[in-house]
Amino acid sequence: MDALLTAADSALRTVFAHHHANRPTPMWAAEVPAPAALTEAEKREAGALMRVNHVGEVCAQALYTAQALATQDNALRQHLTAACNEETDHLAWVEERLQALGGRPSLLNPLWYAGAFSIGYAAAKLGGDRMSLGFVVETERQVEAHLDSHLGLLPTNDGASRAIVAQMKTDEAQHAKEAQLAGAAELPAPFKTMMQLAAKVMTTVAHRI
Repeated sequence: MDALLTAADSALRTVFAHHHANRPTPMWAAEVPAPAALTEAEKREAGALMRVNHVGEVCAQALYTAQALATQDNALRQHLTAACNEETDHLAWVEERLQALGGRPSLLNPLWYAGAFSIGYAAAKLGGDRMSLGFVVETERQVEAHLDSHLGLLPTNDGASRAIVAQMKTDEAQHAKEAQLAGAAELPAPFKTMMQLAAKVMTTVAHRI
């Protein structure tokens, strides 16, 4: 019951609360001369991209919380909880940047959280700890690639957003590496394809809603 209450509390905090990072917000190196201010069109596009990234972090919270709830291994639970806490930094950074751009989070965040939680819990329960870690590895690899694409899509003069995305990309790669070292199993190719398709739907919808 305690574990279920903790998971429920995490869900409510992720979707509805204001988040605070434990690490300072990443900053872009100063440029000389200073880049031109963002146009309204650039702000809208950057805001849409950062909203997609915010949804990704909401889903990351759901996945790690679900997998921590499902495992019986205390060491693995601590590993997943630590990664989840680091993802909270990402959530806070992106929220802050969204506000600065005049954007808003996705209106479908409760749905994204519920879907990711269900997938993460099912993967952990049906596949066991090694498959659960394999799911983490593949998720983080796909997120890393997605963030890399955003570095190419964000306005070149939006150093604030680009610094956040670059640090998130570094952290996601580290999470994948740690899960691999912890004994992750390789996911079957059909699973990877299904994850890619689900991510495509999420990113397309979140860009607009």
